Amino acid sequence: MLVSPTIPLRGKLLANEPLSNYTSWRTGGPADYVFIPADLDDFSNFLRELPKTVPVTLLGLGSNTLIRDGGVEGVVVITQGALNKLEYSNRDVVRAEAGVASAQLARSTARTGFSGLEFMAGIPGTVGGALAMNAGCFGGEIWRFVQQVETINRHGEIKIRSLADFEIGYRSVVRPEGEWFVAGHFSLQPGDKEKSLNDIRELLEKRNHSQPTGTANCGSVFRNPPGTYAGKLIEACGLKGKHLGGASVSEKHANFILNHKDATSADIENLIANIGDIVEEKTGIRLIPEVCIIGR
Repeated sequence: MLVSPTIPLRGKLLANEPLSNYTSWRTGGPADYVFIPADLDDFSNFLRELPKTVPVTLLGLGSNTLIRDGGVEGVVVITQGALNKLEYSNRDVVRAEAGVASAQLARSTARTGFSGLEFMAGIPGTVGGALAMNAGCFGGEIWRFVQQVETINRHGEIKIRSLADFEIGYRSVVRPEGEWFVAGHFSLQPGDKEKSLNDIRELLEKRNHSQPTGTANCGSVFRNPPGTYAGKLIEACGLKGKHLGGASVSEKHANFILNHKDATSADIENLIANIGDIVEEKTGIRLIPEVCIIGR
């Protein structure tokens, strides 16, 4: 057995589980094991009992992530639908666990009469993933609103961390080694409920108009270089619609790669590299991938 818990686990432990079921690109090989905890305590107990030689990877909605066709060694812990508590601890702070969808956080705070996090409705992922990469869109970034965070380490110990414990940059966060985000505490400002909900609706309309929503993609593939946009550079290089295997550059927004038809992760990874090479050759700018590539 992978674990012989002294405290019975309440979540699901699945062996040789295809990770294509858990990613927005719908690609990726199997994990040795997938663990879906019942809650944060269950996750903590699991880590305490798990042999320390077994690698652990956390995955939320599986957006902004490319899992290679060989799958992932060790255990992949699915937070979405598991670490899903969302609670208001006092008048101006909301605690959201790592598996809460970013859009759910945006709508909840708006309906409760707070403003500031409306932009989160446009981020196709979870709070944990957003914290890990300082996700943002339409002028907002999540770490601007962070009061403190909760992390968990390989021994199942939960820690409260302040902003001083992290190095925050554009689409990057350097965190203490061997720790994962399990919750964020966000400072809020009083707002107008109807205005915030209307702002969310307008944001989503803008996103639907400009991005290939409803397709198998990971969101933005490359970071925006200083002073310009990755999608603008890719389009200027004539790469809209470019195919490689079952993967293609979106005709709607060039910084999106679609699983056009039965793409493999290798198709997507090779297309990412090919785009980067062509843009650098034609513009002198090397695009940096925003997507996290993991696995064998």
